[in-house]
Amino acid sequence: MKNWNVRKTIVAREDMPPEHRLKQTLSWPHLIALGVGAIVGTGILTLTGVGAAKAGPAVILSFAIAGLICAFAALAYAEMATMYPAAGSAYTYSYVVYGELIAWVVGWSLILEYSLVVSAVAVGWSGYFTGFLTGIGAGLPSAIIQGPELGGIVNLPAIAIIAVIAGLLIYGTRESANLNAFLVVVKLAALALFVFVCLPFFDMANFHPFMPYGFPRSGASGSEVGVMAAAAIIFFAFYGFDAIATAAEETKNPERDLGIGIIGSMVLCVFIYMVVAAAAIGALAYTRFANSPEPLALILREIGKPWAASILGAAAVVALPTVILAFFYGQSRIFFTMARDGLLPTSLARVSSRGTPVRITIFTAIVVAVIAGIFPLADIAALANAGTLTAFIAVSACMLAMRKREPNAPRKFTTPAPWVVGILAIAGCAYLFWSLPIKTREYFVIWNLIGLVVYWLYGSPRAEKERARAAA
Repeated sequence: MKNWNVRKTIVAREDMPPEHRLKQTLSWPHLIALGVGAIVGTGILTLTGVGAAKAGPAVILSFAIAGLICAFAALAYAEMATMYPAAGSAYTYSYVVYGELIAWVVGWSLILEYSLVVSAVAVGWSGYFTGFLTGIGAGLPSAIIQGPELGGIVNLPAIAIIAVIAGLLIYGTRESANLNAFLVVVKLAALALFVFVCLPFFDMANFHPFMPYGFPRSGASGSEVGVMAAAAIIFFAFYGFDAIATAAEETKNPERDLGIGIIGSMVLCVFIYMVVAAAAIGALAYTRFANSPEPLALILREIGKPWAASILGAAAVVALPTVILAFFYGQSRIFFTMARDGLLPTSLARVSSRGTPVRITIFTAIVVAVIAGIFPLADIAALANAGTLTAFIAVSACMLAMRKREPNAPRKFTTPAPWVVGILAIAGCAYLFWSLPIKTREYFVIWNLIGLVVYWLYGSPRAEKERARAAA
């Protein structure tokens, strides 16, 4: 435990034990597809309604603010990812720059982020899947499509899709990435159809009053409203590019491809979100789809286009798993890297003959399936955001620290105006964190207190032993 501030040294791939080497199979198109697959999903397909309930038509502004803050963080990620092309994302960068304890806190927060994102998207997918089945006359009993808090027993479809994605990732990373790229095209085509069908029904009157609940977060705990309250939840819809950074060790040319993947996917997705949100509000008054679990499909039905709603629902059922795949992939790689560093059982950091970490993938599947089967979407999304904001702040701080510590170090991607971008990213993420529900922030503090106990009693002693074993 005396080495809580020891910093990590990046080990070259050829110097790693064979059982700890991930196979290099990905190129920049795979990474952009991974990013778009992660970013465009539950956020636009399901959280549009949640955001509209909190901000009204100004949910468009909420999307813009969350996207801008994410763009600043994405620039910091791109610089750090190309400097240190190793698995682990924010956890690895924090370990290199600030030491083991900070890395643990960031890694523990990432575990929260990825586990809850996978669970939240699985719950969102379940809503579209069961809605699609109901539409064709094959509805499922409510007891097996909702968790206990919503009156059911377990969300079985959410658990089932997690099991399918886990099996795909175990089968192979490149195969998973190729399927993901195809499904991303399906998803984007469905969103383009939504915009095209909604345009003839566009009515500017639906944007008045534009900001009915004001700009800052306000309201009672648990029912906060305002543009920033919506942005703090909608923020969930934008991150996903950080999953690209976790693919560093499996990228053929990381110094070039990581920057392209992170920035390219982020720019593309901000544009898509703004267009879809504007089309949604223009086509139907926000009060009619606020808090709907499938707002875009509901809008299409309300404007008399049930056929388009059916196509969108089918596309969501087919394509939402791309989000689960991307974040599940990222989560398993965070676990894998922490295990390889000795902070988690090193037996989990073994890869199969196909170059995939089977044990950690199965372990991740069990964790996220339990969460998805029991908890509702809104609670999961808010808490996931807290973990992500922590990671974004950490990466931005790492970028600034390295600019100060090693200003002349080679950088394959250079963040423009780094001190402006880095400080705005940190300040923006901190403001979004403050805008989260009070209960969410309290749960996040409790989670990290538990994490510190686990670190002092288990993680730190294990890591020290692993370092001693490696040195012997």
